[in-house]
Amino acid sequence: MAFLELQNIKKSYYLGKEEFPVLNGIDLSFDKGEFVSILGESGGGKSTLMNIIGGLDRNFEGIVEVNGDKLDHRQEKKLDVYRRETIGYIFQSFNLINYQTNLENVETSLNMTTLSAAERKDRAKALLTKVGLVEHLHKYPSQLSGGQKQRVAIARALASDPDIMIADEPTGALDSVNTTEVLELLKQIAEEGKLVIVVTHSQSVAEYGTRILHMADGKIDEEKYLKDKFLVPENTKRLTSRPLKSSSIWDMAFDHLKYKKLQNFLIILGSAIGVFSVIIFLGLGNGIKGYITNQVDALVNPNYQSVVRNTTKDKDASAAERMQATAQARATNYSSTTMNKAMLNRLDNVQGVDAVYAGGQFSNAVFTYGNVKSQPVQIQSWSPQFSKKTIKAGHQAKSGEVLIDQAYAKKIQSNYQALIGKTISFSYMAFDSSNRPVVIATSAKIAGMTDGGQSGAMFIQNWSTMQNDLKKNNAVTEANYAAVEIKDTKAVSATMKRINKLQSNGMQSFAGVSLTDILSTINTITSLASYVLAAIAGISLLVSAIMIIVTTYMSVSERTREIGVLRALGARSKDIRGLFTNEALLIGIISAVVGITIAYIGQILMNTALNGLIHFSIVQVSVGNVIFAVVISILIALIASFVPSRRAAKLNTIDALAAD
Repeated sequence: MAFLELQNIKKSYYLGKEEFPVLNGIDLSFDKGEFVSILGESGGGKSTLMNIIGGLDRNFEGIVEVNGDKLDHRQEKKLDVYRRETIGYIFQSFNLINYQTNLENVETSLNMTTLSAAERKDRAKALLTKVGLVEHLHKYPSQLSGGQKQRVAIARALASDPDIMIADEPTGALDSVNTTEVLELLKQIAEEGKLVIVVTHSQSVAEYGTRILHMADGKIDEEKYLKDKFLVPENTKRLTSRPLKSSSIWDMAFDHLKYKKLQNFLIILGSAIGVFSVIIFLGLGNGIKGYITNQVDALVNPNYQSVVRNTTKDKDASAAERMQATAQARATNYSSTTMNKAMLNRLDNVQGVDAVYAGGQFSNAVFTYGNVKSQPVQIQSWSPQFSKKTIKAGHQAKSGEVLIDQAYAKKIQSNYQALIGKTISFSYMAFDSSNRPVVIATSAKIAGMTDGGQSGAMFIQNWSTMQNDLKKNNAVTEANYAAVEIKDTKAVSATMKRINKLQSNGMQSFAGVSLTDILSTINTITSLASYVLAAIAGISLLVSAIMIIVTTYMSVSERTREIGVLRALGARSKDIRGLFTNEALLIGIISAVVGITIAYIGQILMNTALNGLIHFSIVQVSVGNVIFAVVISILIALIASFVPSRRAAKLNTIDALAAD
């Protein structure tokens, strides 16, 4: 029984409805150890017949049997296995992968076997040594002559230890010396027990084999035996095939990335700028939120919240609107804004409230030291609500003392700290029990200086001292605001809601806005702004996605023949898809790494530059920001490669091999 049998093989091409027969009932048999030359003019059907034997052409009539088993050309996966295990291809135009070394070209075929990495390398070196290229292992195909390239192609075809070696015009591009060397190699392959089938136009090449088949008009019109076939060794150990390794696909993708350095560098740079921009803007949002919180915490302890008496009957008014109404009522109906002991006790009994500190707030206070007067400012009593960080010099105001604003103190004299312990005069407006305005003119020792920060000037006095001044001038001494202590920071918002729900005579009793809620709103706005900026910056990522799409399409077009070679060697369509997808993913991953690196460098530079101005790290890139940017970068690369990689996987192998 012959090793390879063809029975009534017919093949036609169609132009519209018109049929053009190419093969007209071919019946042939081949044995191992034969060196068969198929001779004939162009258009006779030689290449079509080789494509059917090689498992590349699936649309034909007839039967192909290999070692007694029918080869089903309708099953693509079985054809992939058939090409990996049984067929070795030698092409006229060599079809070497230009971005791989000669050793790597041979190893590409071996990557579809179960050999270990070391075994694959050793076999590739042995095969290149066999074809006389031991000194050219690490050179690239572009550094070889035509004859040397063909020998690399022969070594690659032999690598997977195939039973059938198909050579399509293997000497067509070679001179006479290289032609003889290549034919000797093919003869040696046949002598080793393999079936060698050579397609040629040359009579002299054809006569080098054991049998000549002349083909014309899609038929074998002459068959000539030149010599006996070579003996086939028995019990020869064979290599075991397997699909192309995933690691090999990644290696090939990375090799091509390195080969196209400038082109891929520009794409990676564009993508990295997008990643950098997104991370920086998100980090800036984090920093701004942190800065706002830091500034607020420097002035006010978040565990203490201000509460005033409600003066509006509008049930739909928000807490902020009720607080504003109370502030306005102080100038017209001051007694309606004060809180007596019973009201303060009621506050103290609210769930979540740990303590209540009564106090007073008065506007239009004017301070005078010598000839230096302040602008009308607010003066209020001290409570634990104020952070001790607000005291920039001196100490907390005790009985008969006052804290003045640092900026005002500097206007008095440059050595402003020397004012501590000196007496300063000031006046402010209060009210008596009949709601008539009363001017409180008094003086106190300067305990120290405060920094109002972004909120402006602050003048703070001990509440008992303030009450004594009010009492001396027959003004109302009841508190017009209170600071409530809520030790559980997580319970601040809930506690303030309970305070705002308290009612008396059908209207809300108190008004207070949680500082936590205010910060939450500010942080939400800041986050939204940073997300918008990050989204705008993300446009550059979309541009890079378009660049990846264009580049991948170009890569598919440039590497069409490479795709055909890999399929001919037995690579699956999913391997081809993975090759281009992995290359795009590598671009995305490298872009992300470069972008992250630039972002951290940018963070250091920006924080260093602004530290002297605001004494705070305004850019705070979080791990979440980095992960988000990496995921986005990789997703964009993956999506961008989707269509081009699938186009590559669907290319017809025969058309791909014929591409320029």
